[in-house]
Amino acid sequence: MSQIRPKPSSPCTKLCLLDAATGLCEGCGRTRDEIALWGSMSEPQRRAVMATLEGRLRAAYPARIPAGAAPCG
Repeated sequence: MSQIRPKPSSPCTKLCLLDAATGLCEGCGRTRDEIALWGSMSEPQRRAVMATLEGRLRAAYPARIPAGAAPCG
């Protein structure tokens, strides 16, 4: 009998657009390398990256993200 494994967490917002200036996905805030490695990361590694995304997006696009708002995920 196989165990059902929970779906890995992901900050993906389905707005996948890498910004050439910042190197970040404009939807979730991950880098190209983080996106590529996401499937091989452990859940603690994913959560550690996700903990940085709001700050990254706020720093990269201060006019777009209101204070207190968090990216979807």
